[in-house]
Amino acid sequence: MYESQLTVDVPELELLAEEGWIGDVLYELKSGKEATAWCCSGGRLSGVDLIAAKVYRPLEQRGFRNDNVYQAGRTEAWSRRERLAFESKSRKGLQMRFSTWVEHEYQTLALAHEAGTSVPRPITRTTDVILMEFVGDDEGPAPPLHTVRLDPADAQRHFDKLMEDVATWLRLERVHGDLSAYNILYWDGELVTIDFPQAVHPRANPNAYMLLERDIANVSKHFARYGVAADAGAITADLWMRYRFGEW
Repeated sequence: MYESQLTVDVPELELLAEEGWIGDVLYELKSGKEATAWCCSGGRLSGVDLIAAKVYRPLEQRGFRNDNVYQAGRTEAWSRRERLAFESKSRKGLQMRFSTWVEHEYQTLALAHEAGTSVPRPITRTTDVILMEFVGDDEGPAPPLHTVRLDPADAQRHFDKLMEDVATWLRLERVHGDLSAYNILYWDGELVTIDFPQAVHPRANPNAYMLLERDIANVSKHFARYGVAADAGAITADLWMRYRFGEW
């Protein structure tokens, strides 16, 4: 390790700075009920100039609505004792829920990035922090899609690419679960999807079809303003059928 003094007081990032993953915390990117994201300078281990650090709040301080909708099916491979602990309201149960949430997002990002879909590259994680590729540059972060006015001539291409990514995530046994213009970034003429902690397993989670249809409906509604005509129900049914029968 080497000494690193953060100029912004974020205790969860101190060890990552000491280990050399980040240099310093530059500024806050976004603060929500579940986590706060920071822009950091890269350290010697990261090999990049800028990093996005997503720092999760303790589970008891988080405000994720309908948590069980997303958690269903995540513990199928666990022992009965582990599942009982996970489902309890004990401190151990809360810690298990918290750690699985962070690990789940990190692994989902890794799968999605390796498959070539447009998501930030994950770099490393701790029990409560995920470091990932920063989407933006020295002048600031990439804007979210809902704040951007796209060229109407490119809208169909962007929508089609998003649907290709949704299909790929489905093949990877993932449904985003909270997809909208608020967690899709626009950078260098392309779209980049973020925020995967709530992603669900389509076979294990009984709410997966509903969440997939909601994701596609949200995106379709946004792109309708550009004249993109899309039937969210039909697209969902087609993707689900191809997923279930392996017809890709």
